[in-house]
Amino acid sequence: MDTITPRMLREAIATDPQASLQDALLLFGLMLASMLLALQYDLFFFIDALSAAQRKISLAESIFLTLLLTASILIFTIRRLSDRRRDIALKVAAETELRELTALAMQDPLTGLFNRRALVDALTAATKSPPANGTKTALFMFDLDGFKRINDFNGHAVGDEVLAAIAGRFEAAARPSDLVARIGGDEFAVLSYNVDQESATKIGSRFLKSLGSRIRAGGHLHKVNMSVGVALIPDDGATAEEILHHADLAMYRAKEQRSALMFFEPAIDRKQIA
Repeated sequence: MDTITPRMLREAIATDPQASLQDALLLFGLMLASMLLALQYDLFFFIDALSAAQRKISLAESIFLTLLLTASILIFTIRRLSDRRRDIALKVAAETELRELTALAMQDPLTGLFNRRALVDALTAATKSPPANGTKTALFMFDLDGFKRINDFNGHAVGDEVLAAIAGRFEAAARPSDLVARIGGDEFAVLSYNVDQESATKIGSRFLKSLGSRIRAGGHLHKVNMSVGVALIPDDGATAEEILHHADLAMYRAKEQRSALMFFEPAIDRKQIA
């Protein structure tokens, strides 16, 4: 049992003073009734007897009254601390449930990766607080080439199995600090912190290589290629929407060359932006 301290009791009483008062009055009434019954007096005679100068309380009565008072205080304390612990437990349970619901709202149910909402939130934070040490944050947009054919010929169940396997490969290729997300259909994204263009190229190439071997799903091996577009923060945009759009533009240029990695380039993408 936890050690009971005066501070714990004060906090418990302050948390629910009305219940504390009700308990105190109830225990006082029970204690008084017990005293009257034990001493075999009715209420008025007992008060009158106690007011007489010659009335002496015996040792047995003193022990009984002390035990009764101690029991009352103990019961009151235990009730207050039990209520306090119950309130804390309910609060912790509510907070845990809220965290779980929040996590589910940020998670892609098929792959277990972060979803688009989580990615946008992280992008927004990254654009508002760009790195101060001269490095950049890179957004990689991945589009799977050939995935539609797998879905069409093998069914969505096999397609889902392929997506889950791809998610696992991406997580294995990512750095611990990278945010890996599935943002819809066969599109994935990765947010990589503290990079420059050279290190971002190496990171993107690692993700491309993760799909170098075929994926087994539905009893067959499936080949999936990928196109990668990259936008850098803060160079390529000041908002999450701009970064997403510019990474998309770079990705579509990469699709033209198939299984390529392209950085956003304003001069090349100017017509597409317009």
